[in-house]
Amino acid sequence: MNSVSPSAVQYMVGGGTHEDKPAAQSRRHNGHGSVPDGIREGSGEPDEVDRLKAKFMSAWNNVKYGWTVKSKTTFNKTSPLILLGQSYLFNCEDEVDRFRQAFVSCVWLTYRREFPLLEGSSLTTDCGWGCMLRSGQMLLAQGLLQHLMPTDWRWEDCHPLTDVDFEVLKPRSPSRPAGMSLPSFSSSWTSPISQRDLSSGSSESHRQPTARCSAAFHDPQVEVLHRKVVSWFGDHPSAPFGVHQLVELGKESGKRAGDWYGPSIVAHMMRKAVARTTEFHNLAVYVAQDCTVYKGDVMKLCELPEPDETSWKSVIILVPVRLGGESLNPSYIECVKNILKLKCCIGIIGGKPKHSLFFIGFQDEQLLYLDPHYCQPVVDVTQGNFSLESFHCSSPRKMNFSRMDPSCTIGFYAQTKKDFESLCSAVSEALSSSKEKYPIFTFVEGKGQNYGLEGQSGGSTDGPANIFSCNRMSRNNKRGSTDEFVLL
Repeated sequence: MNSVSPSAVQYMVGGGTHEDKPAAQSRRHNGHGSVPDGIREGSGEPDEVDRLKAKFMSAWNNVKYGWTVKSKTTFNKTSPLILLGQSYLFNCEDEVDRFRQAFVSCVWLTYRREFPLLEGSSLTTDCGWGCMLRSGQMLLAQGLLQHLMPTDWRWEDCHPLTDVDFEVLKPRSPSRPAGMSLPSFSSSWTSPISQRDLSSGSSESHRQPTARCSAAFHDPQVEVLHRKVVSWFGDHPSAPFGVHQLVELGKESGKRAGDWYGPSIVAHMMRKAVARTTEFHNLAVYVAQDCTVYKGDVMKLCELPEPDETSWKSVIILVPVRLGGESLNPSYIECVKNILKLKCCIGIIGGKPKHSLFFIGFQDEQLLYLDPHYCQPVVDVTQGNFSLESFHCSSPRKMNFSRMDPSCTIGFYAQTKKDFESLCSAVSEALSSSKEKYPIFTFVEGKGQNYGLEGQSGGSTDGPANIFSCNRMSRNNKRGSTDEFVLL
């Protein structure tokens, strides 16, 4: 599938077709993510009519979200682009290639079809309702790559970018204006796969690593680890971070297969999933409480009994926030940019209203994202040499900050205690750039129990998650319906 181009594969794949919708509406099955009762409630196999419906709806899903009739994403050659804390200026081919390797190396997790039945339903796809789960998976996957892979690791088989253009545009343009077109880089830096190979349809030609991949990334053991990380997110009941496990964890918060999941709920689901897996003994996930990171709670979660330099668990910090009322408060845009510039930031799960995306960077006034709304056939990750093609995207996309839904979850990673202290300092400085009286979130000394908030973010894996409203400036505003927030 993709890593070459979504248009190169069949689009008649199973799933739903609607935009993702709030959980309250999902119970009524009258909007996005609606699942026919006969399919959802039963435990038997879907009949042939259901399969045909699924194929048709999935084909429409891929048309609707632009995977069939594609449009190019335009990048400004004169403005820096930020991707996961790294800056790129597209003024030469080498810089474009550096961006290509970094972007394509990100793990891309999308809708899948024809996976094993989700328990308690007849669903074999998450198409139409699982995009927030997929965004949460991508955030966690990025954290695991930083935790396990060598610094600046790049996938050795990353392929040329597709559906992109590079132009000289007006600086800080809020939309995509017509720029002064210059010769495209693509004529030279997509050459590792020749036109003859593409037209022949040879799958082997698609799997050749590009000529510019560094020899340092060809370590077989590293690639085995890369494949193992991807397998943890496979659509199989045994995968620790797969949809099947996440749906089970969602039941503790009153969710079920076919419901829509908000970014706050997903943050707690990721915390529980990591805590329950036997794969990690040196990694913890902390979820902020009421937009506050309590340093004492993080220290308690990460410090180990052994009194040495290695007695510290690495930590992924997830901060559910709300950046406005019905829409994004423009005063927070500069703050979000500064957060995305930090190397400790592993991305933001959110999107636009009723449409989850995984934000990993920005250029000018547009966010760079990975889109989970592409329905692909399931990949059997239990096979030793399963294909990685569909888990890496070569088509970067952008959207205006103004379209960003205010409800989101920001992710950070700290490997050591010193890294955590540096993270607190760097993020606090980035938060101070907000023009609002109240920051997006804060770091506080001490523990949550000192403020009557015990047991909502740390090690406990039982009980429903308590979700709090963050944006103090918008308590009297109407709230969007994209997440479960309550007033304090």
